[in-house]
Amino acid sequence: MGDYQRGRSLHLPTLLRLTLLGGLLCLPMTTTAQGPGVQKGQWSFLGGDAWHTRYTPADQINASNFSDLKVAWRFDAGSFGPSTSRATPSYVDGRLITVTGERRRVIALDPATGELLWSFTEPNTFRYEYSMRKGYGKGIAYAEIDGRGVVYITTPGFFLHALDAETGRPLENWGKPVDIAGFPKSGTVDLVWDLIQDWGRWQEWKKPYDPYQGIPLELGYITSSSPPIVVNGVVVVGNSAEQGYEQTRKEMVPGDILAYDARTGALKWKFHVIPRPGEAGHETWKNDAWKWTGDVSSWAPMSADPELGLVYIPTNGATMDYYGGFRPGDNLFSTSLIALDVKTGERKWHYQMVHHDIWNYDTPTAPVLMDVTVDGKRIKGVFQATKQSFVYALNRETGEPIWPIEERPVPASTVPGEKLSPTQPFPTKPAPFELQGRTEEQLIDYTPEIRQKVLEYARANNLFFPLFNPPVVADSPDADWPGAGMSCPGGGGGLNIYSPAVADPVSGVMFVASSSGCSTYTLMPGAESPLNAENQTGTTPSEWSRAAGAGAGRRRGQIRPDVAQIDGLSIWKGPVGRITAIDMNTGEHLWVIPHGDAEEEDQESIRNHPMLQGLSGVPTNPGRRGFPVMVVTPTLLITAGQTSDGTWSLFGIDKRTGERVGAVKIPGETGYGMSSWIHDGKQYVLVQLEDGLAAMALP
Repeated sequence: MGDYQRGRSLHLPTLLRLTLLGGLLCLPMTTTAQGPGVQKGQWSFLGGDAWHTRYTPADQINASNFSDLKVAWRFDAGSFGPSTSRATPSYVDGRLITVTGERRRVIALDPATGELLWSFTEPNTFRYEYSMRKGYGKGIAYAEIDGRGVVYITTPGFFLHALDAETGRPLENWGKPVDIAGFPKSGTVDLVWDLIQDWGRWQEWKKPYDPYQGIPLELGYITSSSPPIVVNGVVVVGNSAEQGYEQTRKEMVPGDILAYDARTGALKWKFHVIPRPGEAGHETWKNDAWKWTGDVSSWAPMSADPELGLVYIPTNGATMDYYGGFRPGDNLFSTSLIALDVKTGERKWHYQMVHHDIWNYDTPTAPVLMDVTVDGKRIKGVFQATKQSFVYALNRETGEPIWPIEERPVPASTVPGEKLSPTQPFPTKPAPFELQGRTEEQLIDYTPEIRQKVLEYARANNLFFPLFNPPVVADSPDADWPGAGMSCPGGGGGLNIYSPAVADPVSGVMFVASSSGCSTYTLMPGAESPLNAENQTGTTPSEWSRAAGAGAGRRRGQIRPDVAQIDGLSIWKGPVGRITAIDMNTGEHLWVIPHGDAEEEDQESIRNHPMLQGLSGVPTNPGRRGFPVMVVTPTLLITAGQTSDGTWSLFGIDKRTGERVGAVKIPGETGYGMSSWIHDGKQYVLVQLEDGLAAMALP
């Protein structure tokens, strides 16, 4: 098998307190330096620092004054169209810079007032219009080049622009001219051309390249949903394909990683995410699907260690979700974490977290980098939280697991033509941060009698099933039981992009927000699917694809296992939405708290439930489903959510205990884009709203 090894890296030469220790915890403190990017109160990278910890050393806001926070200013993004739902503004050199709207306009704001300073908009193209990721830009990348601040942005049309941070104007003598009306004469790179020019399917196409169109849809489609990252003078660019859960056809372009000289815009290297003949990992593609199928994009953000000169690439699954019979094998480098040399693009190591992924378990957030002390040994760690609710803890220099990761048997598929991997990698530490599958251990057990009652109910109704439960053909005999095709966590997580994991790099503690969501995956022939529309990418319908329309749902009368109840009481342990603190020095969970507050009516129904009368210690706040955004400070975990009356609020959490120490109302629903920084001596907490931004600060 060459140098490929299964399950290993590949190298070149109330407060609900769940704790294993009990009592109040003392977190180990060290003098570990944080990754670059937040010095002097800045927020230079999407994740604050290059390590993507979303940690700020700013400490003006603390438990004693958290409840005094007020809205300092608001920015209404209405003039730019619907506000971007997923973006984290960067604070650099006295400016707040982000993206907004479906056109992914780049805007610069005055951090003290929210006043618009400048904006940049890319001209329209077909490839922009076709993008299914228009509003998902997440932010910008930034670097100082020859003493000048430069903003880098990738767009839905899959162009890379370099802008002067002071004026918003495209850089002179950078990149190559793009032959499309309205495009700047300089400051732009056509990423599509660099992606496809040496790709066999494009070379066989034998038609002229049209930059307005981009990739012919018969071959595939590429867009972007996260900004690039700039490391040691190199701009590294990820990408995003059409969502796998919408696809019915087999053809797609591979999401190769591109890198450019930050000073000139010249292409430096390209990394093939689907290995070609002679490249390591090619043997994990057991037929010729590598020639014509694709994806394996890095749609999630990236992180980096500039000192090691490595960039860490989390990847998506291969085309498509729920069925992969046409691409037998483990399919490297899908659903993996890849460490690349930022200067050369050489792969230093990788770790595949799902073999032959069909569950939509793509890697949804940037890996978090921290230095930790494990059994007395200092380790440069990288920690990848996943939809399936594992954190994969690896040495970021070598890719070796910090604690053992075991290949364990998982169910086989009953779908004709599908051959799943017989095993999947299960970390032994840390423990999963969310329910996986549905098992006896997850049943409520407030008393032996309650435990017995829910156990009998679950067994009688056949409600148990494992993680990596495979999809089934709709309306087949295999679909005729409650857990058929059910995946817990589902494609939405567990953890997902809406709420990146955050960390305190000083103590080595990671905070993960998750939701107990499940999905049911049933299949139908791709050619018969309502999803197989004329504007789909590719040409050849898959033998099977996600079932849609009539016959796609669950059988009538079946109990849905993940929401099973007895007299209105969930049979499963909560919370349904949670935040988990994990000490990455030990791999142990420190505490678990609910995400926000469940509606008062729901809490009251638990308190008054007949089965629970006279019992003490029963948690009455299961929290809310969804994904809270988070930022870490020297003393607090700051997060957002709803109180029991539905009020959207910022919560200050004592990060050592999980106890809520303060709450303040914010102007509306928030998601993804929280950051904290210091401007003119004042600390701000910035939240993304449905209609723009709000900055919170002390009076």
